[in-house]
Amino acid sequence: MNKKRKSTKTSKFGVPGRINHDSSEFYASRLYDDFPTERNVKYVENSIPNDCLNKIFCKSSENMEELPDNSVHLMVTSPPYNVGKEYDQNLSFREYREFLKRVWEEVYRVLVPGGRVCINVANLGRKPYIPLHAFIIKDMLDIGFLMRGEIIWDKGSSASPSTAWGSWLSAKNPTLRDIHEYILVFSKDTFKRENPQKRESTISKEEFLGFTKSVWTFRAASARKIGHPAPFPEELPYRCIQLYTFKGEVVLDPFMGSGQTAIAAIKTERYYVGYEINEEYVKLSEKQIKNFLHKLKTPTLFDYLEE
Repeated sequence: MNKKRKSTKTSKFGVPGRINHDSSEFYASRLYDDFPTERNVKYVENSIPNDCLNKIFCKSSENMEELPDNSVHLMVTSPPYNVGKEYDQNLSFREYREFLKRVWEEVYRVLVPGGRVCINVANLGRKPYIPLHAFIIKDMLDIGFLMRGEIIWDKGSSASPSTAWGSWLSAKNPTLRDIHEYILVFSKDTFKRENPQKRESTISKEEFLGFTKSVWTFRAASARKIGHPAPFPEELPYRCIQLYTFKGEVVLDPFMGSGQTAIAAIKTERYYVGYEINEEYVKLSEKQIKNFLHKLKTPTLFDYLEE
């Protein structure tokens, strides 16, 4: 005789199992009073004009007027760090946060209900250390985004061995060597996303098991090889796209840089839209996309748009 599994309930000491776990009491506690909560909203999905799909706009993403409200399914990006790279502006930290927040507000507007956000960010400096990811989280929560979690990108296998330790073998001033970055994950309005068009998931069982872990390990991209001062590897947007979107949906990168997000979108049969203020990087991205397409022998969403 098969016995029905007894459901668990949040206790003061926690429980080892998660199957049939009732956590309603935990989420109803006052701990959550000061955080954004899910909204009861109707799912709306507006179409982006074909001439705006699979395109990189050479302009600031502070105003993405080309994109209708509720039209993008995923935003994945790594913002400029304002630390003196050739594409950075010399902004104060307050000005920098205000700039990013204007972009995040536009992202909120264009995402469909339940649309996801993945922000790859590294923390800055040592004297003092600036926990940039914490400030971005605060600003995203203020806008109304729901935080889903954070992924630690372990770059240890590709970390430079020449990084300084501050004071060698001494307690005088030892310095931590960052071999990780963050991928901050958010949703708009709801955690669950509707799929009324019955679009296809393309993630494999092995990928799902690996990508849902909170630590990802893969090598960083070579700035010299790609031709951009701070590229992220194609693997990063690829994982986010596979995990958080269905085939044929739209992926936005408001800081397109070297085009890695676009290539990952094409590879997974999604559309992309990008923004980039540096004309040379727009050309670099378009060149990389063209080279990638040249290597493909199967139809892509570019072909579908041209039909």
